[in-house]
Amino acid sequence: MRKKQIALTAIELLKKEYPDAICSLEYQKPHELLIATRLAAQCTDARVNIVCKEMYKKYQSVEDFANAELSDIEDCIKSCGLYKTKARDIIGMCQMMMERYNGQVPDTLEELVKLPGIGRKTANLMMGDIFHKPSIVVDTHCIRLTNLLGLSEGKDPFKVEQQLRPLLPPEESNDFCHRLVLHGRAVCVARRPACDRCVLSVCCKHFQNTYRLKK
Repeated sequence: MRKKQIALTAIELLKKEYPDAICSLEYQKPHELLIATRLAAQCTDARVNIVCKEMYKKYQSVEDFANAELSDIEDCIKSCGLYKTKARDIIGMCQMMMERYNGQVPDTLEELVKLPGIGRKTANLMMGDIFHKPSIVVDTHCIRLTNLLGLSEGKDPFKVEQQLRPLLPPEESNDFCHRLVLHGRAVCVARRPACDRCVLSVCCKHFQNTYRLKK
């Protein structure tokens, strides 16, 4: 099976398995997703959702965060880890949005990555979920699963993104990445993938190679 066919097959199989391709981070406003994604680095989405729910009651706008005291944001997000750096980035990105983008989240990847603490992964998530433009969110799940499927090689996020771009239909790419996260957490778990109950086994290079070796 060629890479393009593997990609299309995986897309359809994951659609059936996870009809709701949604981000597990909870938000109501664009800047809330931006901040939550920054907090999610080396922290669970569940913990981020708990922290943000309380913080967003106090800080309700980009302007509120831009004018916040650093020590107070640190206190709000302390349980997320790396809180000093994250707090600095949150205030910095909101100040930049106030100064350069009229208090709005910029709507291009090129502008998003200029914000403090925002890399291509977060920028692509914003492009897909907020602005509904084709995007490929390359996180650890995406890298690991697409490597196993045989769609990508290596662990460099930018290189994986470039390898996937010609294989994924633009209208499917964002949802596909969300479904990879869901599948990576539920079935294809790092260090103990449940290959015996994986819907992707029919198109997974790793499974096929392992099965052949066992035979």
